[in-house]
Amino acid sequence: MKLQIADYLIIIVYFLFVIGVGVIIKKRIKSSNDFLTSNRSIPLWITSLAFISANLGAQEVLGMVASGAKYGIMTVHFYWVGAIFAMVFLGVFMMPFYYGSRARSVPEYLSLRFDEKTRGLNAITFAVMTVFSSGISLFALAKLLEVILKWDFDVSIWIAAGIVMIYTFLGGLTSAVYNEVLQFFLIVLGLSPLVIVALQDAGGWENIKAQLQPEMTHAWKYMGSADDNPMGLHFMSLIFGLGFVMSFGYWCTDFLVVQRAMIARNMNAAQRTPILAAIPKMFMPIIVVLPGIIAIALMQPALASKGFTIPQDGHGGLDYTMTLPSLISHYYPSGLLGVGITALIASFMSGMAGNVTAFNSVFTFDIYQSYFVKNKTDRHYLRVGKLVTIFGILFSIGTAYIAKSFNNINDFLQLVFSFVNGPLFATFLLGMFWKRTTGHGAFWGLIAGTAAAALTHGLTVAEGKGGWITELYTIRSGMGQAFIVASVSWVANFFTTIFVSLATKPKPESELKGLVYSLTDKPSYHQDKWYLKVVPLGIILIILTLLLNFLFF
Repeated sequence: MKLQIADYLIIIVYFLFVIGVGVIIKKRIKSSNDFLTSNRSIPLWITSLAFISANLGAQEVLGMVASGAKYGIMTVHFYWVGAIFAMVFLGVFMMPFYYGSRARSVPEYLSLRFDEKTRGLNAITFAVMTVFSSGISLFALAKLLEVILKWDFDVSIWIAAGIVMIYTFLGGLTSAVYNEVLQFFLIVLGLSPLVIVALQDAGGWENIKAQLQPEMTHAWKYMGSADDNPMGLHFMSLIFGLGFVMSFGYWCTDFLVVQRAMIARNMNAAQRTPILAAIPKMFMPIIVVLPGIIAIALMQPALASKGFTIPQDGHGGLDYTMTLPSLISHYYPSGLLGVGITALIASFMSGMAGNVTAFNSVFTFDIYQSYFVKNKTDRHYLRVGKLVTIFGILFSIGTAYIAKSFNNINDFLQLVFSFVNGPLFATFLLGMFWKRTTGHGAFWGLIAGTAAAALTHGLTVAEGKGGWITELYTIRSGMGQAFIVASVSWVANFFTTIFVSLATKPKPESELKGLVYSLTDKPSYHQDKWYLKVVPLGIILIILTLLLNFLFF
């Protein structure tokens, strides 16, 4: 692939624009709350697009296309099983707790509901997870620039990280959020022509189905047995592992996405943020899953004349992570090529900046201020937040090199989530809906869940990963391993929390008002228009999602 002057101009204009946003917003940053929480001043349409864009980083764009090529249409489960239902649940049930408690972060909510040790444990594990996730985004972009543009991998990492650091250092969370909106549109507009052209070249969906094994083009039909589908999963493992544990664990407790709803102007906007974000989320498989399926179809003998191939990795297998860059290189001419590359760069910027802004908020408020320096001026914490931004970028650079050992970055990402979000959702579920849950129960539940995740990973092996204790059980895919690890961690947390809570003293009900469902006044709105209410919108979204699952059964 060779970029022309027009392509480079598009990329340079994009870089200048995102930095310019940071420069403009810098004038509005007067306090630590401005820098780290946007002072709850962002309008609904911005928070909704930022909510979905925060999850639309390089690991999703590259990773989901890679999974589409590796697992086929089963990858849509990450959306129609592993996203929409949880996003609706977050908007209807959980945002009133987050927003109403006035907590600045998810760990801070845990300190109000449980105690400081639970908050500290979650803050530390979340900080580690965001650094890994940010590093995956950074690795994806550097790999992209190395393969497509022949740029040096190490130089690409430092240049890309430097650009993100500039605009997040200048404008904080607000800068990241506004840039995420821009990045959302760039990704959609930049990749849509690719889907249209490649789909036509492959002869349409019916011809793709004719070229591929049937299990690659059916979402549910071949999930009655783990041996019959490319993901190596039984449908119950998918529903519980992805649809319940990992889905609700991510969308309902991960501060990276929840933060986008928490900065809305009022409770109604905070609740509607994930609901409205679910609408474009429902149709994202067209942009990020379908290209991977098309790519595999184009490599079948009947379509070999099209000249498309997915590069091989160092072990002679397909390097699925490079599926989307290969498609862009194959189909996009000069000019449009610049738009496509900019869309991928935008996805990286979105993912990395989202993780860095979540990291600096949690570290500053929930680790540094809570346990090290408690009574300093607001200007002091503002300076710390900016300094932490720099360190977050540097840590991300380190984790980018770890991601090089995985042939599908989405497998790696899901494994990281299974260690952190899997057990955490059990803590939230019990804490919000069972007032008897205690701080000791929550803390030891998280410990047990994380330990169970590590033990499960150490006893199972999938595609050469895991089995670091002993290879007791083999799982067909890395994705399947992540779901099983998450399921075991959730179960271990859930029952440990219950047993320890029953043996320890709970907080008095007076301290739980606004933090537990049965002791919280439910928000009521009086708009005449039904589409301004979260429950009717949520029901419609669930019906549409069930219909999509049925159509591609």
